[in-house]
Amino acid sequence: MDDTMSITPLGSGQEVGRSCHLLEFRGMTILLDCGIHPGYDGLNGLPFFDNVEPENVDVLLITHFHLDHAASLPYFTERTGFRGRIFMTHPTKAVIRLLLVDYVRLMSIKKGGTPGGDSADSSDVLYTEAELQACVDKVELIDYHQTVSVGRGLKFHALNAGHVLGAAMFLLEIGGRTLLYTGDYSMEDDRHLMAAEVPSVKPDVLMVESTYGVQVHASRAEREARFTSTIERVVTRGGRCLIPVFALGRAQELLLILDEYWQANPHLQNIPIWYASKLASRALRVYQTYANMMNARIRAQMDLGNPFAFKFIRNLKSIDVNSFDDRGPAVVFASPGMLQSGVSRQLFDRWATDPKNGVLIAGYAVENTLAKEIMNQPKEVVTLEGRRQPLNALVDYVSFSAHVDFMQNRNFIGRVDPKHIILVHGQKDEMGRLKSALMLQYRQLPENKRPTITMPPNLQEVKLKFTRRRSAKVMGSLADREVDPAEGEDVGGILVTQNFSSKIVSPEDLSTYTQLRVGSVSSKLHVPFSGKVDTMRLFLNEMFSGVTETMEEGVGVDGAAVTTFGLHEGQVTVAAGKTRGVATVSWDASPAGDILADAVVALLMHAQSSAASIRLTSQPCGHRRRPGLEDGDASPASKKRREGSVSGTEERLRLIYVTLKEQFESVEATYEGEKGSFEIKTDTGLESGSLGDDGFLTCTVNVEFEGSDGNEAKVIVECTDGKLASNIQDCIRNIAIAAAPVKS
Repeated sequence: MDDTMSITPLGSGQEVGRSCHLLEFRGMTILLDCGIHPGYDGLNGLPFFDNVEPENVDVLLITHFHLDHAASLPYFTERTGFRGRIFMTHPTKAVIRLLLVDYVRLMSIKKGGTPGGDSADSSDVLYTEAELQACVDKVELIDYHQTVSVGRGLKFHALNAGHVLGAAMFLLEIGGRTLLYTGDYSMEDDRHLMAAEVPSVKPDVLMVESTYGVQVHASRAEREARFTSTIERVVTRGGRCLIPVFALGRAQELLLILDEYWQANPHLQNIPIWYASKLASRALRVYQTYANMMNARIRAQMDLGNPFAFKFIRNLKSIDVNSFDDRGPAVVFASPGMLQSGVSRQLFDRWATDPKNGVLIAGYAVENTLAKEIMNQPKEVVTLEGRRQPLNALVDYVSFSAHVDFMQNRNFIGRVDPKHIILVHGQKDEMGRLKSALMLQYRQLPENKRPTITMPPNLQEVKLKFTRRRSAKVMGSLADREVDPAEGEDVGGILVTQNFSSKIVSPEDLSTYTQLRVGSVSSKLHVPFSGKVDTMRLFLNEMFSGVTETMEEGVGVDGAAVTTFGLHEGQVTVAAGKTRGVATVSWDASPAGDILADAVVALLMHAQSSAASIRLTSQPCGHRRRPGLEDGDASPASKKRREGSVSGTEERLRLIYVTLKEQFESVEATYEGEKGSFEIKTDTGLESGSLGDDGFLTCTVNVEFEGSDGNEAKVIVECTDGKLASNIQDCIRNIAIAAAPVKS
């Protein structure tokens, strides 16, 4: 049986921005990231939520706090029918509220509203600060390497992704299949973060970013030298250098680099460096709080002091661009990083015409943003107010984006060794080049060992078929053995399946390895029974073998004795005498016990209406007796049976006598141990016909029960009418077979 895993990009399919992926498998629906596209405004920047039923989403996982991975989260949780669970790491939750409050403020100002979030065009406002807070309150936290189980067989844990503080990869396990979603990740140690981890398991599916395609980064030392030298060149000629950054993330890394460079170059120390962000002080407090999640270098510095207490960098909690004193050289870090609005865009519009100034793009620039546009060195740009003006300032690009390059990505994919690779978070051209390079690399492998590689655009569903695995782990005392079991050897235990995972344990270990306990259900049924104990004994022994009997004097009704019969080694008991006119049937629920109990109840109900019961009861009955069947006509053996208990063989002989008596006018019986002789007289034969009033046909029948258990009947019939003799013989044999006790 095959299971189909469905993966649909709702964003970042052959594009960078609004990361959001829908995963459906084995009845679970998971959403991976929930970002916004920086190049579009309002609803246009959202993922394609029209193609998902929010109320069906069970879990939503956020990899890190960047807007293109998390900014549409409040919209999805507060303005749709989503009722699932949200998970992210501690630093991600701490930063998300800061960033998204600032995002709401900037979008409101851009739409002509107030900084509090009241936009002039409220129809295009994605969410309010109140909705943002309600969303953040629903977030559940997860630590690196902490495993979370969420109903119906989904387990996942977070791994360090190295992209920004708190960034996580998620390794998911659903129904025995694994999927690794990298989000944005970096395999490079920098000044404050560790490189991404490589999982110890080989996932069935890898969803991996392809931001830089086949590009290869220059060495870190080379990039830092180019970064600092470009800034120095701009400020030493009297210009202002603008570095557009996001408030948190790469900004902290660049601040560490520049503060260290200023400290090593005294001739630059009179030139101010500004960090223009309302979030500056709060952001640095977050970084100080979670310093334990950074690399060894930062942790060691924390023992001596605060590495984020910069010596040459000053914070600007608020900045009025129109009144900002920028007459001398300066370096300004300002957000947002894509120059789409805010302080960075205002400063760019003001400084772009001066050839002494410079703009340094230090991270990845998304398509359809001003940051991406100016990297192509256009002669003119359009200001935020819509004016066209010349672009005379220096524009340079030095990548400090914490994304893997081609070599790092290829090595990571090789180490992870997945069966299926899905490329996401990359422009179509770059993604295509990466796919071609990977396919070329895997061409040397046999075809059946090559992973599948897909690069779906937004809304294109990827379906992966998996054969359902049927396996169970043997645990506890069953597995604790000195000699390994041989192939094909049977293992006996209890099979427990939960969330697509099966295990076999012994009943004694059930409470240790599962939440189950071994128990039993005791059943008791009160059956109306007006007969005597002798009648019950007779019928139980006729039906079952190995019936035991115990008697307790003086404990029944009116001080009578209570007789208890046991069947099937005591699993079913029948007690008479506790309550007048009632037999109590007790048993422990089990397949065998239930069947035996049903048989006993049916037997007790039948016993009260049978001829044997009428003969054995001491109460008068209303049954009309046929002439000639008075006690005087009964055989001496019959009288003896009514006076006390009889053996099973005698009962079967008596049953034969009763049956013959019902068929013929005259039957005489004599019993001797296991043998019985019957003399039958009839005035009509089957072959001889009617013999008249004075003639009789006499048949002699000898029955002997043989065998170790006395259940085999030897029947001899002597009669001049052969056909009658044959019929009598067949009848008696059938009676003997039917009357044999049932073995319990």
